[in-house]
Amino acid sequence: MSPVHALDRYYLALTLLVTVAYQLSGFAIAWTLQFDKITDFTGGSNFFFLALLTLLSGNTYHARNIVASVLVMIWAIRIAGFLLFRVLKMGSDSRFDEIRSHFWKFLGFWIGQILWIWTVSLPLTILNSPAVSEFSSGGSNPEFGTSRDIAGLVLWSLGFFVESVGDAQKYYYKALELIPKGQPMSRGLWKWSRHPPYFGEIMCWWGIWILCLSPTTNGHLSSSARAAQYGAIVSPVFTVFLLMFGSGLPTAEKPTAKKFYLLSHGPDSDAEDRYANAWTEYKAYLHKTSILLPLPPVLYRPLPAILKRTLLLDFPIYQFDESKGGVNSFDAEHGRPT
Repeated sequence: MSPVHALDRYYLALTLLVTVAYQLSGFAIAWTLQFDKITDFTGGSNFFFLALLTLLSGNTYHARNIVASVLVMIWAIRIAGFLLFRVLKMGSDSRFDEIRSHFWKFLGFWIGQILWIWTVSLPLTILNSPAVSEFSSGGSNPEFGTSRDIAGLVLWSLGFFVESVGDAQKYYYKALELIPKGQPMSRGLWKWSRHPPYFGEIMCWWGIWILCLSPTTNGHLSSSARAAQYGAIVSPVFTVFLLMFGSGLPTAEKPTAKKFYLLSHGPDSDAEDRYANAWTEYKAYLHKTSILLPLPPVLYRPLPAILKRTLLLDFPIYQFDESKGGVNSFDAEHGRPT
């Protein structure tokens, strides 16, 4: 039995140990040098290393294992490369301004990144493990091309397209200053969704989980191996909850609304009232643009508010309250206690 098999038959311990070591090394560098250049790159590249490590360690190069591993590595290269390029251009990441110099807060972010990487990688980790893919350990390998394989490939491809194009469009329009100050990003995919990269990322990981599932649904695995594959659904579910209730929409919606409110009502508004209509126009943008699911504005705009706030996911927690948040934001900008 190889050392990696001895840890556990699903590679859970192996991938956790590698992720902890890699992320804590990144934390040590980022904390010591007090910079953000490697933070997101370390997160994205970790997915690549886990995909390659589990594929090579299993030494079972079935078509499904290769395809799923390559898709995860492509996703990891894209996101790690893009985030590294962006932070190099920007010089720093404002998300870390308040925690970069606080050891425990900064470490807490990296521990969260460990949890994110290990959990989201689970479908591929378990697929490549001996318990699922090695015949001598009770694994199974149904012929590639099942309905789930096709559905997973299609879902991942659509998600990768939406996520990649959404990131590229936003960077392009901002870099060339094609979106004037006082106007929201509403070009390309952003005309149909306020956060297309988040929607694309969610689609990618649902696609990976579905793609990895055929050994359970079309093969012959032990009950524990089937439970492990079904249990890996925590990967796309965790992605949904993280982006909808953690580091995604909550950290983007209200701060963006606050920015536009202050353009019209705060110290950024000038004597000529150049941005007097910025807040009104932004509210009109919210009214016609879906928060996550891409929908044409002509379809989304006339929908009842109750439908937008429920089925279409624009929950009240994302709403900027002018009567409270607006006053507090104005006072904070002027240094008055709120």
